[in-house]
Parts: sequence; C-alpha cells; structure tokens
Amino acid sequence: MSERLSGRCLCGAVTFTATPVGGMHACHCESCRRISGGVSLSANCGDSVEVSGPLATYDSSDWAERQFCPTCGSGLFWRLKAGGMTMVSVQAFDDPGAFAFEDEIYVDSKPGNYAFAGDRPRLTGAEVEAMYAGGED
Repeated sequence: MSERLSGRCLCGAVTFTATPVGGMHACHCESCRRISGGVSLSANCGDSVEVSGPLATYDSSDWAERQFCPTCGSGLFWRLKAGGMTMVSVQAFDDPGAFAFEDEIYVDSKPGNYAFAGDRPRLTGAEVEAMYAGGED
C-alpha cells in the first residue's frame, strides 16, 4: 500500500495522514494488550506520519514511545525513538478494513483465550527483540 490515508482519535482533537508500508500487524505483548485493552493492530507508516493537534507521549521503553490523544486517551502511535518506524493503530484510520493481515508478534505472550485464523508469520518476543536490540515494550 503506498496510498496516503487519513485518520483521527475518538474525539477528533488529533488528526493525521500517513502512508502505510504493507499491511496490518498484530502485537500480543503485555504492554500493547494493557494500553489497547486487547491485541494491538497497527500498520507501519515509517516516518510519513503528519499530525495535527495535541499529542501526549509515554516513554514506554529505552527504545520506543507511545503517543495518544491527551483529551480522549485514544492510543494512536508506537514509535521507535531512533526513527524510521511509526506503527499507527489501524482502528484510528478512517478505513481500517483497507489493510491485509500480515503477521503477529509476541505470540508467546498471547493469552490462550483467543487466536487469529489463517496462515501468516508469527514471531516470539525474543525474535522481535533481537530485531530492535531492546526489551519488551
């Protein structure tokens, strides 16, 4: 997908446009589950995200941060502090159905009470952490 897409938080105070690189990714790590209230579904938009409105930032690890609307609390972005990767909540896009389901990460942290059907890459936390040289986020 190379099309520029728009989205917003629940209250509309934060709007954004971004160009996703590929499809949707599911993260089952404890941090994503706690901050999202479930599995986190997001799309990598690299450094293409342009935001209008106030953002609050939570320093969630040595290597990543999370950004959300300070008014309604909608979780919008997970960003590598070094740059190059911004994961945008698929549900915040105006058309969340536009994304193909690509992969799942932190599958070893996934609770046993749900599972996504289909054949796709599934990475453990150790495999993901080796890619980003840090700890669980």
